[in-house]
Amino acid sequence: MEPGLYIVGTPIGNLADISARALETLRAAALIVAEDTRVTRRLLERQDIHVPMMSAHKFSEATRADEIIARAAREAVALVTDSGMPCVSDPGARLVAAARQAGVRLCVVPGPSAVTAALALSGYGADRFVFGGFLPSHGEARRRALRELLAIPMTLVLYESPHRIGRLMDDLAELAADRRVCVCREMTKLFEETIEGPAAEVRAHLAARAARGEFTVVVSPPSRRTTAPLAPPRP
Repeated sequence: MEPGLYIVGTPIGNLADISARALETLRAAALIVAEDTRVTRRLLERQDIHVPMMSAHKFSEATRADEIIARAAREAVALVTDSGMPCVSDPGARLVAAARQAGVRLCVVPGPSAVTAALALSGYGADRFVFGGFLPSHGEARRRALRELLAIPMTLVLYESPHRIGRLMDDLAELAADRRVCVCREMTKLFEETIEGPAAEVRAHLAARAARGEFTVVVSPPSRRTTAPLAPPRP
């Protein structure tokens, strides 16, 4: 395999979802750069892949970039995260930018994505959508960011943590009561669950149990409304 940085998508839950091309790339790499080597090791052991690994998470990506890019200039380096595509609400963007600046070959090996999986499950349509990732954690900054995203007349996709999913439903019930939401939990895993409906109803459903797992939330686009009646045709 040619030298370069190979951006490899990995399963978001079910380890059987990894592609044949991703496996071929990981086996042929001289080095695998992982967000958490313990998580990636489980995937590699399942596939009987034995390649040296180096960690590069959000706290160490910048300090290790020069070393990793130097390796990628002379041999094949695979970049993975714990699940899904690197750089999408996960580490990797700094490494990719540094590789491009250094003239290192870049190659993407697409894989599963929680964004597209949740969009498909929602049935809201994805011809035009906006990905908001994780909202700010606290305070008015969080609500301001949500209001700005809801103002965009498209399907909206968000990530949320278990201890803040209830608060997000409360905010959506207040700020977007006329829109539906589809909450996708633990996609492709054993306890996968999809809850769809108005935010207030989804909130009540979630309140009946302890929130666990990883959540991807899809908000339907706003209804199309005619702002003024059409003028009658002239005779």
